[in-house]
Amino acid sequence: MTYNTYDIQDFALTLPITQEARHAAEQFAAEQLTPEKAEQVRLNTLAVSVVNSYFQMMDVPTNLEVSDSWNPLMRMVANVADLEVVGVGRLECRPLGAQQSSCYIPPEIWQERIGYVLVQIDESSLEATILGFTQTVATEELLISQLTPIEDVFDYFQPVTTAAFAATAAAVERTRVNLSQWLAEVFETGWQAVDTLLNPAEPQFAYQFRKRDLTQEDNLELVVKRGKLIDLGTRLTNYRVALIIELIPESDQKKQILLQVHPLGREIYLLPQLQLTVLDESGLVFLEAQSRSEDNYIQLQFSGLPGELFSVQIALGDASIVEDFVL
Repeated sequence: MTYNTYDIQDFALTLPITQEARHAAEQFAAEQLTPEKAEQVRLNTLAVSVVNSYFQMMDVPTNLEVSDSWNPLMRMVANVADLEVVGVGRLECRPLGAQQSSCYIPPEIWQERIGYVLVQIDESSLEATILGFTQTVATEELLISQLTPIEDVFDYFQPVTTAAFAATAAAVERTRVNLSQWLAEVFETGWQAVDTLLNPAEPQFAYQFRKRDLTQEDNLELVVKRGKLIDLGTRLTNYRVALIIELIPESDQKKQILLQVHPLGREIYLLPQLQLTVLDESGLVFLEAQSRSEDNYIQLQFSGLPGELFSVQIALGDASIVEDFVL
């Protein structure tokens, strides 16, 4: 199934272009011998970096270092924009401008990729939009209208996934996030710096997240926060939100946890009746919040002691995601 350009915009995923991605793109571009080659490498690097960030958010293991796009010699002699997906193969991540409706795909990579993703780069807003995916190409020009939603890429992973990749994915799924390790800057896969999730062009999100009561005894140097993309799209047309967790030590033992759910992309408000629930170790409801028609975030706050187990559920209608934690 393919979608026309109008439909693709409904399924597209817009993410910020991180400072790390921009730095890598400029560094790789500076190694090239001509301005034209430098610009090609720069845009390719941005596209690969954005797709890599998305896969990290979705807990899909990747390996940039073994990709041709991260190989200095291959960047210099070929037009490469590949991303190695662990246990699956190489996915081509091609950039295109805001006004382009198609993208050039070099013939030499047609037989070497597990699929192709188009990424629209908008450097004026420091954003990139993952437009969609296709498994194969037969011509040098790939039209946006030939793409399917980016989530479809995961369906094609299944037949060629190795046992090692399946074991890795299962291990990630079973992981209970250890919040105490966050204080030592040890973070599980998928938990990102908040700026990589919330649009930096929308600074009110950062300010809203800081709206909490702090006592003078709070050790602000030890406060840590991370965010994760939560995709409720299985039943809700690819609806995504960001789950943000802030961990605040209150004493040697007791810790305060602040949970927030924010909309992603260009959405200003959460959908009404989105539920944020904290479940105790027995699976019983401990705290719950629900969004209203014009809520741009919802939050819950509580305290706990080391070793306590809890889960966080985000639900909307029949769609539900649960994340497990230990303090």
